[in-house]
Amino acid sequence: MRQLLSIFAAALVLAGCASVEKLDAANDVHALLIAIRDNDQAAFEAHIDRDALKRQLQARLDERLAQDKRLQGLASLLGPSVVDFAGDALIQPRVFRTVAEQYGYTPQSKIPNQVVIASALKELPDGRVCATKSKDGPCVLIFSKQEGRWKLSGFEGDVSTLRIKL
Repeated sequence: MRQLLSIFAAALVLAGCASVEKLDAANDVHALLIAIRDNDQAAFEAHIDRDALKRQLQARLDERLAQDKRLQGLASLLGPSVVDFAGDALIQPRVFRTVAEQYGYTPQSKIPNQVVIASALKELPDGRVCATKSKDGPCVLIFSKQEGRWKLSGFEGDVSTLRIKL
């Protein structure tokens, strides 16, 4: 009987911390964090929607170029292919390691378990989930469910924090 009560209490705690959707997403977010930490390109690719992420980053870069007069001249000189190249170059595990570090995940850090990750995710009205830096903060990383897997499909953070590490 005690064991049954313990299981019931644990289930209530989990239900209070995270929904089923967030727990499901947390498994894939956990795998993505490990891929980023380990600079594992194949695992990283399995947990991102490269096309959606590239389109979104390119739009953000275009926006940034349009706001900065100094960069507008350079962009017009180099042409649209530079934004296309930048979009591809930014979608790498080593680049997103910078974002993970903003969340406190360094290469030496232990990646938290799925329950902890799920509690840091926020469900969005359209069925996606996002990761925020603080409990009530804005979304930074957006995840969409595709073919049974949650994939990183958007980045709403400051584009200047994405740095290509050699």
